[in-house]
Amino acid sequence: MAKAKKPATASSIAKKIQVATENLLTAKNDGEAAASSLEKDRKKLLAENKRIAKKRAVLSRKKKTAANRLKKTPNAENRKVVNSISKELTVVSKAGVKARAAKSANAEELKSVKTSLKQASTYIGLIAKADKQLNKPKKKRAKKRRR
Repeated sequence: MAKAKKPATASSIAKKIQVATENLLTAKNDGEAAASSLEKDRKKLLAENKRIAKKRAVLSRKKKTAANRLKKTPNAENRKVVNSISKELTVVSKAGVKARAAKSANAEELKSVKTSLKQASTYIGLIAKADKQLNKPKKKRAKKRRR
């Protein structure tokens, strides 16, 4: 025969509620810290993407002018310039791909952290409202007068 489960006591229920709310507060604090950290990373990645995009644009213009110069006077020096600019442009383009991938991964993580943070904040707010409602003193009714 299976043992009958012992009913929970009021103190154990209260303790579980307290632990659950503390865990929720901890989750909210951790979420805020993670969100601020990810926000800092987002700003750095955004700046890096802008820098790489500018560098790529400059190199593209340089390559175009060097290619035109090579068409006018095809010699070894001009060919070397075009090749070096092409290599540098390839390196910058690969860095741009990596930076964009990192930026999008950061954006996804930040989005999910903010969603979880919003959820935890809402739960905490609702628990606070419920506590306030539950802890209201009971209204005393005035005794009816007999006539």
